[in-house]
Amino acid sequence: MTLRILILSDRPDFRQLLAHHLTLEWPDALPAEYAPQARGPLPGNFTGAAYDAVLIDHEIQEGRGLEWLEELCDRPDFPPIVYIATGTDGALRRRAATAGAVEVVASDFEHAQFVAALRAASTGRRNVVAATSRVGREPPAPDRFGSVRVRGHRCVRRLAVGGSSSVFLSQCERTGAQRVLKIFRQVPDVVEGTTTFDRFLREYELVAHLDHPNIARIYDLGVADDHVFISMEYFPGGDLRSRMQHPLPWRSALGYLRQLAAALGALHAIGVLHRDVKPGNVLLREDDSLAFIDFGLARQLHLESDITGTGAIFGTPHYMSPEQGHGGALDQRSDLYSLGVVLYEMLTGEKPYVAENPLAVIYHHANAPVPRLPAGLTHLQPLLDGLLAKRRDERPSSAAEIVAIVDELLGRAAA
Repeated sequence: MTLRILILSDRPDFRQLLAHHLTLEWPDALPAEYAPQARGPLPGNFTGAAYDAVLIDHEIQEGRGLEWLEELCDRPDFPPIVYIATGTDGALRRRAATAGAVEVVASDFEHAQFVAALRAASTGRRNVVAATSRVGREPPAPDRFGSVRVRGHRCVRRLAVGGSSSVFLSQCERTGAQRVLKIFRQVPDVVEGTTTFDRFLREYELVAHLDHPNIARIYDLGVADDHVFISMEYFPGGDLRSRMQHPLPWRSALGYLRQLAAALGALHAIGVLHRDVKPGNVLLREDDSLAFIDFGLARQLHLESDITGTGAIFGTPHYMSPEQGHGGALDQRSDLYSLGVVLYEMLTGEKPYVAENPLAVIYHHANAPVPRLPAGLTHLQPLLDGLLAKRRDERPSSAAEIVAIVDELLGRAAA
C-alpha cells in the first residue's frame, strides 16, 4: 500500500522540500500539492478520503494556516493533520494542537522529527507506514517507479523529484534502450484543476510532433495506475551548466549558441515560446550535440493566458527578459534575450546581472547596461548587445538571424 500525503503550502520551494523528505523516507509515497493562495479554499465537499495525512504550512495565505487547520478539522473523517509552525513559538504550537493538529513541528525541522510526526499522524489513519518504510522494504518489482507500475519499462534509478513530477531513468524492455520517464505525482481526479498538471500535458503536446536534432525526443505519453507519464530521450552527457564551470572557448560557445538558436527557431515556427531558456534546461548527447528539454513553461502564442494568467511571472530571474520579469507580453525575442544571457555565461563563466534577491535581478535586467566582454572577445560584443537589448525592437528579429550571424562570425575566423 502507498502512503498518500496532501501538502498545503503557498511556497513552491517548501512544498518541494516536504515532498523530498517524504519520499526520502518512503520512496513509494505519493505527495500531492495544493497552493491555497493561488487556488482558493478546498471544495466544501472535499473530505480528503484519499489521503493518509495532511501537512499544513502556517504561512498559508500570509499566516492564515490556523484558519485552514480549524476549518478542515471540522470536516467529518478528515485525515490527521500535521501542522508546520513558524519558528519556536510555543503559544502557536499550543493553539495548533488545540485546534486539532495531531502533530506540530517547526518549519526548520530535522528529518527525524518530520518522519516521527508523520508516522504518528498516519498510523491511526492507515497502517501503511511500517510496511512501506525504507527499513525492511521488499525489493520492488522491476517495472515499479515509486508507487506506479509502468509496463514495458524497467526502473534503473530515480533521477530527480520535482514540484509536480518524479523523474526516473528506465530501460525499455522491448529495445533495451535507456529512456527517461517523467511521472506526474498527483492523480488528476484527486486534486482537480491543477495548473501544473495542465503544463505537464502541454509539455508533451507542444513538442511531441517536432523532429529536430536540438529538441529532446519524446517517445510516448501514457497512463499507468491513474498517473500520466512521458517517455523521453536520455542524455548521458548531463546539462550545459556542468560544462560552464569555467568560460568556454568562444568558438565552442558560438557552436552551442547556433544549435540552441536553431531549436528555438523550430519552436517559434509553430507558434511556441520556450519561456525558460537556461543552461539547466539544455542537455548534451554523447556526440556533444545539445537539445532543449522542459517545456513545462512553453506556451503557444495564439493561446489565451488560461494557464499562466495575465501578468503572471514564470521562469528563472537570472535569464528573464525585462518584459518577462515585469509580467509583460512576450514574443520570440523574449526567448532570444534569455539566449543572450546564456551566451554571456558561456563566454565569461558569470551571469550578466547578479543581486541580493530575485526582484533586484529583474530590476537590473530592465535598467543596468549590457556588460562588456573581456579582451579577446570584443568581436562578439555586437552580437551580445543585440541579444541583451532592453527594447525588443532592438534585438534580432528571429532565431534564424542569430544562426546567420553565428555562421558569419565562424566563417571569418576560419578564413
